[in-house]
Amino acid sequence: MTGIVSAPGPTTLRTVDRGRSLEDTVVVVTGAGGGIGGAIARLVLEAGGRVVAGDVRPEALAPLRDAWGEDRLATGLGDVRDEATADALVAAGVQAFGRIDSVVANAAVGFYGGVLDYSADEVSLMVDVNVKGTVWLARAAVRQFRAQGDGGDIVIIGSVAGLLIGGGKEAVYSATKAAQINLGYALDRELRSEGIRTTTIAPAGVNTPFAAADGRFGDRDPSEGDFMEPEDIAQAVTYTLRQPRRMRTELWTMWSLSETH
Repeated sequence: MTGIVSAPGPTTLRTVDRGRSLEDTVVVVTGAGGGIGGAIARLVLEAGGRVVAGDVRPEALAPLRDAWGEDRLATGLGDVRDEATADALVAAGVQAFGRIDSVVANAAVGFYGGVLDYSADEVSLMVDVNVKGTVWLARAAVRQFRAQGDGGDIVIIGSVAGLLIGGGKEAVYSATKAAQINLGYALDRELRSEGIRTTTIAPAGVNTPFAAADGRFGDRDPSEGDFMEPEDIAQAVTYTLRQPRRMRTELWTMWSLSETH
């Protein structure tokens, strides 16, 4: 008996959202005067977005101001350990651009050494900047996202140290980064039904003044090693923000090819 094969009928193709444009989106970046923060701000601006750049040092924001002026860049000074700083950065975005679409908790402090090598002030600084600073920015963002009613993105710049796969002699720093990672997971469970996505990006070694200053490389300049560059982390942030609203990335670990864990 000869089989009869039926030709398939016409297929209706679903229109797939290939990604979101950053054009005219408003992104708050803390620690924007540093290597990674500055790279994030630049890439968002180059993609047509608008940036609220925050830092504790006015001189650190001068290169962004000189390059971009005030049309698509607002700046804010303040210590992220203070809840009012996060509120002021979000308010600056609303005042300058009418809304906030994303926040990037990038400001961080780290000291390298054994658990007894830090002073009490240094321990408090790491905990307050890395943990409280992230919490304050997330709270300020959620309040504004809920007022706007159309979701938003919270991106946390963490570290692989928070996954217990960093190097030694960074116990307190690792604890703060673990707190950020767990905060990100918990916020995602709490907020995703509202269209608010939370992503933690956890890089390993990055060639920044932050990495050079914390002492982990001794007398060696991190620019001499095969570490990642700030732009690599910034690319991950902009990719995350461009993701279609149907998807989210909870945790993204990033390593250079030369590093092992």
